[in-house]
Amino acid sequence: MNDFYTFLVLSLFVVMSPGIDTALITKRTISDGRIDGYKMALGITTGSLVHTFAAAFGLSAILMQSAVAFEIVKYAGAVYLIYLGLSSFITNKNKYVTHIENQNNSELKKSAFKQGLFSNVLNPKVAMFFLTFLPQFVKTGADATQQFIMMGVIYTVLSITWFFVYVFFINYLREWLMSPKVQRIMDKVTGLVLIGFGLKLALDKQH
Repeated sequence: MNDFYTFLVLSLFVVMSPGIDTALITKRTISDGRIDGYKMALGITTGSLVHTFAAAFGLSAILMQSAVAFEIVKYAGAVYLIYLGLSSFITNKNKYVTHIENQNNSELKKSAFKQGLFSNVLNPKVAMFFLTFLPQFVKTGADATQQFIMMGVIYTVLSITWFFVYVFFINYLREWLMSPKVQRIMDKVTGLVLIGFGLKLALDKQH
C-alpha cells in the first residue's frame, strides 16, 4: 500500500480527528490566547518529528531486510487503524476533558511549546501510531529511512497547518466545533474512514 495520495488523505483524516492534541490546543487557546495556542501546536508537531526520526532509524533497516517483519508491521498497522476507527464510535463525553483537567495549575502555567512537546513525545499511543502507520507506505527497493522522514515531514506540515487554522478560527467557531453534535459527526466520519483503510490495508498485497 504505497499510494501517495492515499497517504495524504488518510493523514488528513487522522490529523483532523478530535483527540488529546485538539483538547490541549483548545484549552490553552481559550485560556491564554492565540499565541499560546500556536506555541502549543508547534510543540505537538515537533513531537511528531521526534517520533518520525525514531521510527525511521529504528525500523527502516529491519523492514528492508525482512519480508516477515514487513508483513507483521503491516497487519499490526491494519489492526491499529481499525481499532482507532472503532474507538471513534464509542461515545464518552469526558474522554478528552478528563485528561486535560487532571493537569494541575502549575503545569498549565508552563511553556505552551514545552507542554505540547512533552505531551506528544511521552504519549505511547503516538509512538505506536508512527511505528505502525508510516511503514504501510514504504516502497520496496528504495531508501526506507528517507521515505520515513519525508512522510513524517509531510504529516507534520499537515498537522501544523490544521492546528494553526483551528487556533485562528477557534474564537469564532468555538461553540460550533465543541458542540456534542459536531463532535459525534466528526468521530463517526473519521471512524468509518479509518476502518475502511484498515480493512484495505489488511487485504492489500505488498508488491
